[in-house]
Formats: sequence, C-alpha cells, structure tokens
Amino acid sequence: MQDHPLTPDIDWDVPLPSHAAEAMPKLTPTQEIEMRARTVKMLSDLTGKPIEPTEENREQAHHLMEEVVANKTTPDLTSYPNETLAYLGGMVAMYSGMVVRDLADLKLYVVNRLLQETEHQDGKIRMQAIKALGEIDGVDAFKRRTEVTHKAQPIEEVEAELLETLSKLKKITNITAQPITDVEAKVISRDSGDDTAEIYA
Repeated sequence: MQDHPLTPDIDWDVPLPSHAAEAMPKLTPTQEIEMRARTVKMLSDLTGKPIEPTEENREQAHHLMEEVVANKTTPDLTSYPNETLAYLGGMVAMYSGMVVRDLADLKLYVVNRLLQETEHQDGKIRMQAIKALGEIDGVDAFKRRTEVTHKAQPIEEVEAELLETLSKLKKITNITAQPITDVEAKVISRDSGDDTAEIYA
C-alpha cells in the first residue's frame, strides 16, 4: 500500500457552483423542452403510468410553443403538468426546429418543411420542393464544383522545371526560317487548233 493517499488534481481557480441548478449548462429553449419531455417519458416508463394529454394540456402546449417562438426565450415550465410537457416535447420533435434560435435551427426547420412538401398531391409542388432540397448547401445536387489542387514542391524541383521550360522556349526561338525561293511565272503558249491555251508554271 502507498504511504500517502491519492489526492485528485483540483483547479483552485475554478469556483464551485452554489447549487445543482447553477452547475447545469445553459440550454436553448428546444433543448430544455426536449430534456423535460424525456424525463417525463422515463418516469412514465418506470411507473407504468401512461401519459394521456387532455384538450387543456394540448392548448397549453400550443400556447407555450407560440410564446417560445415569439420571444425566443424559455418560459417557466415548472408550473405545467407532465402531460403538457410531454405533448410540447412531441410537437418540438415532430417539427424538429419550429423553435428557432439560430440559423442552424432555421435551416433544419426549412428542410423538414420541404420534405413534407415532397409528399404533396400536386406534382408541380412536389418537383419544386425536390428542386429546393437539391439546391440546399450540403446537398448540392445541381451545383457545379471547380476544384483547384495545390501541389507543394521543393524549391529545387521548381527551379529545375523552370529551367527546362526556358530551354524549350529557347530552342523554339532559335529555329531559323527556311529561305523563300522566288518562283517566276512563265507563260507558255500552246496552239490547240484554233484556240490558244496559256499555261502558267
């Protein structure tokens, strides 16, 4: 056995939270709603008690959804029953982005709605939705790409290639033009019966 007990490394410059709620990371509205809905579902599975939202619970969930989307903040969910939280969590999971907080969530919401439109009865709307999905950044079904490859070479190889190219150019410029021989046109007359034909050579 060791003579001295093991002592964990402690960061003395990091303050300890005063309570458990303070130690929890900051969550977005979507994340908090999903976390609460998962907790309600887990408790329901453990106790065997089914979750059956009433019409009042549904109205509360719709009101909360509208409030979150309008204010971009999380309302106080502690005062609502589990049935309301479960239904609200189902709404968030279904649309997976209706509660938008940043551009990533907004993009996800747009993609989900376009996927829904691909099942539309009108073929024109289906084709428009499919085309819009293909043009989304990351899908790029109709995007032409130009790739540029950068090749890293040692300076010695670059100099050797430049010298070889210059040598070829020097040979081309040193080629002397072939002498041009003047050819004089001579007229040769030949009698052919009554007609006279002139042949140029």
